[in-house]
Amino acid sequence: MSSNRRDFIRKTPVVAAAVAVPVVAGAAPAAAADTQSSRRPHKEVHYPNGGTPPENPLFSPIVTYGGMVFISGIGAHFEGDIRAHTDHVLNEIQRYLESVGSSMEKVLKVNVYLNSLDDYEGMNEVFRGRWGAAPGVRTTIAAAGGIPGNSLVEIDCIAVI
Repeated sequence: MSSNRRDFIRKTPVVAAAVAVPVVAGAAPAAAADTQSSRRPHKEVHYPNGGTPPENPLFSPIVTYGGMVFISGIGAHFEGDIRAHTDHVLNEIQRYLESVGSSMEKVLKVNVYLNSLDDYEGMNEVFRGRWGAAPGVRTTIAAAGGIPGNSLVEIDCIAVI
């Protein structure tokens, strides 16, 4: 039996398995592997005014990852009506998006949290048209217990860069 096995091995063509390794022109294979790992998506935290907070924050205001941008909920913490609060929040979202190379037109998903559903129409008056001709999807709810910081509205979103 062992001679049959040897004969089989001798007569069977050898098949070599190849692993495709991307090669960067003019770079050694090790350098190509390093380039590949450096292009992998990684989480990056951004702060609207640059710098970092003095202590460990509860959450990050802006996070980018693999061509996506995630904006934390933004509220308006001043006296005013739903229109003033919504305008303020949308201006902040626009500023945050532009600070990382995105825009209102590149938003895919928006979550709107209202202090009261009575403010739905007023919020929509300001909201409409701010996201370009093809706005992203949206969810709107009235938050039980209100919005932190006495804001009438809080909005977060997800966009592409």
